[in-house]
Amino acid sequence: MSCRLLVRVSFSISPIQNIRLFGSNRRGGSLKRIGVFGGTFNPIHNGHLHLARAYANVLRLDLTLLVPTFVPPHKTSMGLLSAQDRLKMCQLAIDGMEKMAVSDIEIRRGGKSYSVDTLHALARKYPQASFYFLMGADMFLTVEEWHDFPGLMRAATLCAAARHEGELLPLRQHAEMLKKKYGARCCIEKIPVLDVSSTRIRKALACGEDVQTLLPNRVQKYIRRNGLYRMKGRG
Repeated sequence: MSCRLLVRVSFSISPIQNIRLFGSNRRGGSLKRIGVFGGTFNPIHNGHLHLARAYANVLRLDLTLLVPTFVPPHKTSMGLLSAQDRLKMCQLAIDGMEKMAVSDIEIRRGGKSYSVDTLHALARKYPQASFYFLMGADMFLTVEEWHDFPGLMRAATLCAAARHEGELLPLRQHAEMLKKKYGARCCIEKIPVLDVSSTRIRKALACGEDVQTLLPNRVQKYIRRNGLYRMKGRG
């Protein structure tokens, strides 16, 4: 069965004035080690949270910051929800979780956002902190192609997760190359991922399938309450 998505489109992004964090219930102390985990989070799911928590434990992070990206209105027809919906789902997903927060910095900036610019803005807010840029294996292997890669590697330690033993060697070899060629700081860890993807979830929701085990409960309720990712023609 072919399932077409109906996506609510709503954009009203104010100019960025400062950096706001949502959802962190961390108490006291300075933030010395901050993980930055960006993505469209369309929608955020249990796999994202598993990866964020695993990185936090391995790297001993004081704060893990989820940064949903801004998506221009013309892309929403491809199944991408509005920035406000994705931000809200991230907030719901981490509600009550220690040392976790969500930032709307890229959403409020609007337009195209580059990771290096986000890291520089965070560094101005937290000048004493060390930053750890969290990514998957595929992203890490192409990171040299990113906008202002030299600036990116100076701004943060690049952290990649190997999903299985077979990925460890190529990731470590790539990390060693980046270190020798650019002086990059890299951290490679084996973090088995959950078998879940946002694409799979969107298709399942569009077809009315059960996704209870794939999404945080509050996120699932938000999606149903607002009729998100529905198949065209479904009530």
